Amino acid sequence: MKIVDMRVHSLAIADPPLRSSYGLHQPYALRNVLELVSEDGIVGIAETYGGDEPANALKALRDRVVGADAWRLTGLLMDLVEGVGDGLDRSHTMHTPGENPLDESPRTYSAIETACLDLIGKATGVPVCDLLGTRVRDAVEFSAYPFYKHAGGGGEGSDAREDKYGECLTPESIVRQVRMMKEEYGFHDIKFKGGVLDPEVEIETIKQLKQAFPDCPARIDPNSAWTVETSIKVGVALKDELADGGYLEDPAAGIDGMAAVRKGLLALGIDTPLASNVAVTAFQHMPESIRNDAVQVVLCDHHFWGGMRQVQQLGKLCQTFGIALSMHSNSHLGVSLMAMTHVAAATPNLTYACDTHYPWQSADEIVAGGRVKIEGGKVAIPDKGGLGVELDYDQVARLAELYTKIPYRKRDDQAEMRKYVDPAWTRKLPRW
Repeated sequence: MKIVDMRVHSLAIADPPLRSSYGLHQPYALRNVLELVSEDGIVGIAETYGGDEPANALKALRDRVVGADAWRLTGLLMDLVEGVGDGLDRSHTMHTPGENPLDESPRTYSAIETACLDLIGKATGVPVCDLLGTRVRDAVEFSAYPFYKHAGGGGEGSDAREDKYGECLTPESIVRQVRMMKEEYGFHDIKFKGGVLDPEVEIETIKQLKQAFPDCPARIDPNSAWTVETSIKVGVALKDELADGGYLEDPAAGIDGMAAVRKGLLALGIDTPLASNVAVTAFQHMPESIRNDAVQVVLCDHHFWGGMRQVQQLGKLCQTFGIALSMHSNSHLGVSLMAMTHVAAATPNLTYACDTHYPWQSADEIVAGGRVKIEGGKVAIPDKGGLGVELDYDQVARLAELYTKIPYRKRDDQAEMRKYVDPAWTRKLPRW
């Protein structure tokens, strides 16, 4: 099945002013959408990180893609899968996801692999998860993903969007936010983004969440904002709240910091799992992490691990070493959500509900027929070939035009903090 054309669409989507240790989200998140067109006129699609550099990385491969056989292309591009480097330089500790040049090639490969699988699936009438060969679930569970946020619903100027959740900078407002998400989407588990306010406030936030939703597993992710000592202190304070399906995610920087937190908690008799999508982001990180018992839950992401098949291999590796698996999320549209759902459906060792930012990107969508449904906290695999979704080209054109009008070309949470919160703000690790 020959590929005769390749198209890359750079898009902008409204994004609320969410906070993390990286800073403040810009009013628009950026995404790139890839189309691969076969000689039969079938179109395979994928969604990946946005901005000019990821788009240019895809376009640079045009000569290797156009004219190739979709069934063989991903094998011909295997030189892209690994990326370069290891340690902190290769991790997301200092780089926001999608902005580290050291994992540019696996991110690029992943988009091409996804589009090829979608193309093949549409041509054969087979869902992607079945092409991958190990479908173990027909629907995939996702978590509520509450954030501290400032007032605003994303967009700016005349394009400002509705502020659905309002300002949320207190424990009580986070409880309200989660209640709204649970009512609309049926989420069960709760994954809370911390690393923003004083740890005592974030401890109280988790405690109030557990009081409000006692049967829902709770997790907290401060994105490396804490010292080892503060991480241990938080782990002690939340040992009960993070039990029974919870975890403490990337509390301290690096594999060595995570290992020190793990050792300190175990010395106190606390076996709260530590999770990571910051310290451990590539296969190159796994040997050191395993040797030092640094991470007990890996948060995979086909976008930067090198594609869906690489996530399946990661799942098997984690199972071999007794490591649990969940899934990381970045700001995204419905094409990525469906790709995440398919790879999760085809990965047996998926032991925690997955992350998703999808409720935060409710103002824009490019999937034909509107937003992907999350019901009972789950996304179902469609009874269609490929990813099961098509593009709404009017919406693609609208968001592509929006991209040309805005000044943002890469994610820069620090710049947004300086613009709206503190002109002298800089990301500091650790902050507490």
